[in-house]
Amino acid sequence: MTKDAILASIRRGLKRGPLPADQRAMLEGRLATHPRHLIPARSRVPRPEQIALFIRNVEKEFGSVARIAAGEEVPEAVADYLAAQNLAPRFVLAPNPELQALPWAEKPMLEFEARRAQATDAVSVQHGYAGIAETGTLMLPSDAARPTTLNILAETEIVVLRASAVIGAYEEAWDRLRRERTDPVTGGFMPRNVMLVTGPSRSADIEQTLELGAHGPRRLHIILIDDDPAALPVA
Repeated sequence: MTKDAILASIRRGLKRGPLPADQRAMLEGRLATHPRHLIPARSRVPRPEQIALFIRNVEKEFGSVARIAAGEEVPEAVADYLAAQNLAPRFVLAPNPELQALPWAEKPMLEFEARRAQATDAVSVQHGYAGIAETGTLMLPSDAARPTTLNILAETEIVVLRASAVIGAYEEAWDRLRRERTDPVTGGFMPRNVMLVTGPSRSADIEQTLELGAHGPRRLHIILIDDDPAALPVA
């Protein structure tokens, strides 16, 4: 069934015809301008404080963060985290060019495949698109180099994120995504899926008892690459 057929069926169910011209123009204008919502003052701070806020919020939501100086240190950081959690040195890696170019050979004990995750994968290493400081949230748009399955199926998810990709508020993350997804043919398009991940999966639906890993990863670990000089801690 085509999109037009689906929308026509919805209109029939609502007993409503096409929108009047003035209402259609109003809605199209709203979609084109992307009006911004309220941006919390707590996210409007200098860059070092923004990164510190992001880390505090990640940890508050049961995630963990390891800061490293450069991307070349990612394999060692992954190996250290897996060892600290008593996990096997095996994982599925996002087929992302930036991640695949890292010096994994320097840690020969690590075993990985670059692909989508499967139900049998215990650990995934994902490429982080953006970090949102106001809530310690990761924005993970789906694409061929960032499969959504890596965010859902593995019990432990490790996300490699650049400090330069940490922004203050949700609105700024959406602004960045829209800028990068604009093309001259359609005027812009969104990914099939955009996941906003705040800490590991958890639920307290049963007897108000918090259970981690209820419907996704039990552990969320972020390896934060300090690639932004303006965001480094003040000495």
